[in-house]
Amino acid sequence: MSVLFWKAARALCLAAVALVAFLPPAQAASPINIGVIAPVATPPGKSFINGAKLARDQINAAGGVNGRPIKLFVFDDHASSSDAVRAFQRAVQQDHVVAVTGVFISEVALALEPWSGRLHTPLIITGAASTKIAKLVHDHYDRYKYTFQAFMNTKDMALTACAVSKDIFVDELHYKTAAMLSEEAAWTKPFDEAVAKCLPKVGLKIVGKVHYPLDTSDYTPIFQKLGSSHPDVVINAIAHTGVRPVVQWHQSQFPALMAGPDGEGSSGGFWKATNGAAQGLIVGGTISANGAALTPKTPAFYHAYRKKFHHTPAFSGYTTYDGVYLIKTAIEKAGSTNHKALLEALENADMVGASGRIAFTGRKDPLTHALKYVRDMTGGVYFQWQNGKQIVIWPKRIAQGKVIFPDYMKH
Repeated sequence: MSVLFWKAARALCLAAVALVAFLPPAQAASPINIGVIAPVATPPGKSFINGAKLARDQINAAGGVNGRPIKLFVFDDHASSSDAVRAFQRAVQQDHVVAVTGVFISEVALALEPWSGRLHTPLIITGAASTKIAKLVHDHYDRYKYTFQAFMNTKDMALTACAVSKDIFVDELHYKTAAMLSEEAAWTKPFDEAVAKCLPKVGLKIVGKVHYPLDTSDYTPIFQKLGSSHPDVVINAIAHTGVRPVVQWHQSQFPALMAGPDGEGSSGGFWKATNGAAQGLIVGGTISANGAALTPKTPAFYHAYRKKFHHTPAFSGYTTYDGVYLIKTAIEKAGSTNHKALLEALENADMVGASGRIAFTGRKDPLTHALKYVRDMTGGVYFQWQNGKQIVIWPKRIAQGKVIFPDYMKH
């Protein structure tokens, strides 16, 4: 009897082991899906994606969002509104993302806004700057309320440009005149209008203005026209045409500095792309450079980005890194990924990231869901390309050097 008992017991144990072997493993926590839309072929586009990847890796390494890992879905919009809309629709309807971040071009952002509202999916814009984006949210809140602009808008870029003009060009260099140079795009018109109002107030008389088409190839006539008014400095607004005008500015030995927002000029590869013609170029509309501590989190991001990707981030790397962390923080605050709860959490967000303080204007503000402007923080930095390095010259609390001039330029 005992032999039979032990044989039966042994058989039961083996059966139990076999049964366990065929049981499915405990289900892992489902990922939180986040979409990233950017023009992949551009230097800022690459930085959008890399910034998001760095945030994802850090968050997942630290345990994810309430125990759930982040999964990124990256889409190339090819700088096309129609491609971006298709990407957004797929991200929400097929990949089930809880939010989308990125977007470089203002025209693309404006095309995505209606879809963000229709599909009840937060759109965290980390690159497009037109004031029209936030104005639409104000004017048609119920239709566009899921759109947030987590990058300084052109009005705030203009405030910063004029602050730099006062502190650097007027007070330090004693300049008296300025010309304006901008590409024809949705974001430059409000920038130009605001700059035209504030430059005279800080002491710079505007002596010339040129707007050029995005397909311009020869800038010689443009610099000849600007040069005829003998400006002390040229305030530019460039995002999509950064290399060619800068190279021709240098080749023509234009006798005045260029300074202002330059989307491509903020990327680490711009020096090489211009073969050093960027020497002396002053770049604004960007977040930080060379590890300057805009916030306590900025240097850590900068060094982690360089270590991981072996080059320096463009402005969009900082902002999209923060965009992913913003979504994480909103989910944790909301306690779910429900779109209504996320909307409320984003509207009440207030966090300090690598790109500055991130909090949004309210429904009554004419620019609703725009980034709240804080000079010396959300206004970013101005740096100058000096011998292949990005040297921060403003704000003064984190400046790494003074303005220098190309060898051919009198000063």
